[in-house]
Amino acid sequence: MTEHEPARPAAAESDDDLRSALSSLSHLATGSLSLADALTQVTELAVRAIPGADGAGLTVLHDDRPDTVVAGADFVREIDDIQFGLDEGPCITATRTGEIVRSGSLGGESRWPTFGSKVGRLGVHSVLSLPLHTADGVIGAMNVYAYAKNAFDTRAEQLGELFAGPAAVSVQNARALAGAVLLAQRLEKALTHRATIDHAIGILISRSGYTPAEAFDALRVISQQDNRKLSDIAQSLVDDAGRRARARHNET
Repeated sequence: MTEHEPARPAAAESDDDLRSALSSLSHLATGSLSLADALTQVTELAVRAIPGADGAGLTVLHDDRPDTVVAGADFVREIDDIQFGLDEGPCITATRTGEIVRSGSLGGESRWPTFGSKVGRLGVHSVLSLPLHTADGVIGAMNVYAYAKNAFDTRAEQLGELFAGPAAVSVQNARALAGAVLLAQRLEKALTHRATIDHAIGILISRSGYTPAEAFDALRVISQQDNRKLSDIAQSLVDDAGRRARARHNET
């Protein structure tokens, strides 16, 4: 800025920060990131979007309970440990009520007296908790913290709310993608196990003259007796058959 250029209003700079954060959020490559890494990047963008923020965390719910908790800073992780250990705090209130929660004096906060006093002693005095709303309901909350008292005003809350909408979509997409990847891995593993079990059944049929049902029952009995997974029993049988076949080949 030259001496002839007027200083930009803080509100304009905040708007620019929000636009920049939302642009980055829209280009978040969730497909190439783990769920935790994707959520951590969302928290970093929240700090950029909301004026006064020193750190942020994100909590995703499953069956109305905290399932995935990420923190963009160490002090936020410490706060989350306190909060969920006590079952008391702004994130819990925001997810249960679906309403934005704001406090500028945590040390004297009557809504969460135990949590507030503990966090106040850490030197953290302000919080803005933003519920993440989707068509499926509240899926979690974005929690933004500051060391200063009264760090978040009405404008910060408005900017936070504008950020929380697209953030909720990004979080839901990242979680859905992670779930799809996990399901695919489980299906692949199940198919591998099925092929191994079918192979083991074939071995028992050839050795003992069992029917397929009898061979499967034999595997199941061994599994129960040895307290091992059926797939592990089948794999052992297949491995043993392979060793025997190699031994016969070496003898010839």
